[in-house]
Amino acid sequence: MSTSDRSIFRLTGDDTESFLQGLITNDMTHLTDGLLYAAILTPQGKYLADFFLKRDDDAVLLDADAEQAPALLQRLTMYKLRADVTIEKTNLQVHRGLGDAPEDGAPDPRTPNLGWRAYRGSTQIDDSVDWTALYVTNQVPNAGLELDQNSFILEMGFERLNGVDFKKGCYVGQEVTARMKHKTELRKGLALVGIDGDAAFGTPIQANDKAVGTLLSRAGDKALAYLRYDRASADMTAGDAKISYPT
Repeated sequence: MSTSDRSIFRLTGDDTESFLQGLITNDMTHLTDGLLYAAILTPQGKYLADFFLKRDDDAVLLDADAEQAPALLQRLTMYKLRADVTIEKTNLQVHRGLGDAPEDGAPDPRTPNLGWRAYRGSTQIDDSVDWTALYVTNQVPNAGLELDQNSFILEMGFERLNGVDFKKGCYVGQEVTARMKHKTELRKGLALVGIDGDAAFGTPIQANDKAVGTLLSRAGDKALAYLRYDRASADMTAGDAKISYPT
């Protein structure tokens, strides 16, 4: 399947990898393993954008959400200063599928259950995979849906999804992220819930007349939710729908 909701950039120049290393949540040395999943954060540790990186000869491809791409490009350009880095938009398309990766593809680094990704010039579409259902059942957040400017990546599962490295050293937002990892217990975050009934994305979730969280993407009788764990229970509501946690 190819998808047009992504923008693919090519980064070139002698400083490309060191430039990215000082900005992103993951370690660029892992780029030799295939695809790298990472995010860029604000200095306060909040989410700005997530993306995939892939080595392409002497260049690095950056695969980002198309709606986030202009702001991400602006942010990268702001940080670039005099570094020897050139960022150009390509005409490549993301292709993805399940099973073993083709010769030009690489496994999705978030979870093997999401198959593979490849970057090609063609735009042939295959809609046979229910990607939303896969994202929900594997608790994978998506830009513009579960992930927004108020998100903290550890609450949204980035450690489980191999999107953050705690040994790499400094990057923008690293101090807050490290403190959340080592000094606090997460009280809120992304969760898989059961749902029975109709409720729209963004509907508040309540239990015992108290706010518990927010309903997010849904697939059948399962949904993602942003929950306060200490208030979550097996008997919650979102509008007219019944919400259960754990599922």
